[in-house]
Amino acid sequence: MAASTNNPCFIQPKNSDEKVWRYVDFTKYVAMLNSSSLFFSRADLLGDSFEGSYSRANLKLRPTVYKDIPKEKLGSMLNQISTASRAFVKYAYVNCWHNNETESAAMWKMYTKSNEAVAIQSSYSKLLNVLPEEVFIGLVNYIDYDKDWLPEGNLFYPFMHKRKSFSYENEVRAIKLEFPSPKNKLEPALINSKPGINFKVNLERLIENIYVAPTAPEWYYRLVDDITKKFKYHFKIQYSKLDENPVY
Repeated sequence: MAASTNNPCFIQPKNSDEKVWRYVDFTKYVAMLNSSSLFFSRADLLGDSFEGSYSRANLKLRPTVYKDIPKEKLGSMLNQISTASRAFVKYAYVNCWHNNETESAAMWKMYTKSNEAVAIQSSYSKLLNVLPEEVFIGLVNYIDYDKDWLPEGNLFYPFMHKRKSFSYENEVRAIKLEFPSPKNKLEPALINSKPGINFKVNLERLIENIYVAPTAPEWYYRLVDDITKKFKYHFKIQYSKLDENPVY
């Protein structure tokens, strides 16, 4: 079993062995060890108000793209797209990773609040293979929301596109749909109160290295090592490469 990749919205990397990283504060690291799982946040709680939305260019280009559809039918179709998109963002759960062969100084600053943090390093193929089939995974595509058409016809597309201003994230995104409905269907009027879900995974198969944050004191390194061992994991714990001494 592995995550699904056969949806056209989910672009796959040319090299599945590329490194992926997740930068988290110590409490989130401990929570992951304690639960033996990866946390998927509800998309509308990720902090980007554009999550699940279409581009402004779509509004301009729709009359041309759908020129063969009668106006009365087009209006109804676009209203359905808009209603579904607004609701869908509260049914999609997302787990995000950074795709890069090396550590990222920007990611340390953006996604950790202090030097009491860690970077979890794995590979795309390992992440894909520890996740269940009901999860979809792929690379986020970055576009100009003022000029570029964002594909329509599949509600996954808005979640696999982001504004170019976020391109530094090089994001790998895993998504799970979970409708809080007895009929397992999208019901816009139904309130979803679940902020996130955990997926049990084999962390030993997933994680290659744990990097302690730059400038972290020695006691924190020992703490990360000790807490990892207490949960009976055997990841390699090492200092951030960004904290190495310069050569003059």
